[in-house]
Amino acid sequence: MPAKIPATVVTGFLGAGKTTLIRHMLENAGGRRIALIINEFGDLGVDGGILKGCGIDNCPEEDVMELSNGCICCTVADDFIPTLQKLIDRDNPPDHIVIETSGLALPQPLVRAFSWPEISTRVTVDGVVTVVDGKAVAEGRFAHDVAAVDAQRAQDDNLDHETPLSELFEDQVTCADMIVVNKSDLLEPSEAEALGTRLQAKARDGVQVVRATMGALPLDVLLGQGAGAETDMDARHEHHHHHHDDHHDHDDDHHHDHAHDHDHDAFESFIVSRPEITDPKAFAAQVADVIRAHDILRLKGFAAVAGKPMRLTIQAVGPRVDTYFDRPFGTEPRDTRLVVIGQTGLDRAAIHAALSA
Repeated sequence: MPAKIPATVVTGFLGAGKTTLIRHMLENAGGRRIALIINEFGDLGVDGGILKGCGIDNCPEEDVMELSNGCICCTVADDFIPTLQKLIDRDNPPDHIVIETSGLALPQPLVRAFSWPEISTRVTVDGVVTVVDGKAVAEGRFAHDVAAVDAQRAQDDNLDHETPLSELFEDQVTCADMIVVNKSDLLEPSEAEALGTRLQAKARDGVQVVRATMGALPLDVLLGQGAGAETDMDARHEHHHHHHDDHHDHDDDHHHDHAHDHDHDAFESFIVSRPEITDPKAFAAQVADVIRAHDILRLKGFAAVAGKPMRLTIQAVGPRVDTYFDRPFGTEPRDTRLVVIGQTGLDRAAIHAALSA
C-alpha cells in the first residue's frame, strides 16, 4: 500500500500569522509539492488570493483550494472531505497537504475527520501547528485585535453558539503538536521564555513550543512531525464535545517583508559525527535523553552498527526516536552522522560529547 500523504493543520486566531507562516513555508519548500486547503468565507476571503497570486513555482493555482461555505469544523462532511478526496485522487497527488483553518475553528473535529473510512487509509495528520500572537498573549489577550475577532463572528449568519475566546484558545493549544509563538521579536527574551513555559504547561506532554518572527520556521521543523494525530484524539480533548462554532477567518500580517531577511536566525543546525555504535536500542535511548536535556527540536541521520552491513536510519521529533535499517553502506565509510536542529543557543560542545559517549 502506498504511504499515506501527510497533512499539517495550521490553527490560530485572526492576526496570529498563519498565512505568513504558510507563505514562508512555500517559498522555502525546496521542490516539495505542497497543496493548500484554506478555510475562508464572507468578506474576509483574501488569503487564498494572496497565496494564489504569490508566484511560487511549486505551488500552482490548482494546488490552492478554498473552502468558503462556512467554518471548516462545521462543514467537515459537506466541504472538507470532498475537497481532500479531490486532492488525493489526482494523477499527481501532492507530497504534503497544509490546511489553514478559520481562526475561530476548533481543530479537534477536523483532525477526527481523518479517521473517516473514505480517507483514513490514504492521508494522516502529520501534525497540528497552533500559531499564537506572542505579544498579545504575553499581554493577556488572545489576539492583537479582539474587536476584529468579534467582527468575524458577526459576519457568520449561521453562528448559533458563542464559545469564549479563552476556551477556543485552550482547545487550539490542547490539540497542538507544535505551538509557534510568532512575533517573538516584539518580546523581551525573559518575556518570551516565561510565555513559552506557560504554554508548555497548558499543552500535552512532549509538545514543542518554538519562537518565530514573521512565521519563519525551517521546513524540517514544521513538517515531518509524524504525529498521526487522528489516532490519539483522547489526549486532545476539547471543552465542548457537541458540534461547534461556525466562523471565518482570514489571517493577517499581509505586509510581506519577506521573511528571508531574518530568515532562520532563530534556529541552528549542525552535524555530529562519531564512530559506529554497538547497540541500536541503547543508542536510541541515549539520543532521546540528549534531546530532552538540550531541548533539541529535530535530530536525523544514520549510524553504523558493529557487525551489521545495513545503515541504521535515525529520525527524532522531540524525544520520540524512530530507527530502522534502510540500506547497505556499500563503499561509503562506516560512520555515524547526525544532524541536530534546534532554537539558536544550543550547547554544541555538550551535545557533541553526549552523543559521542
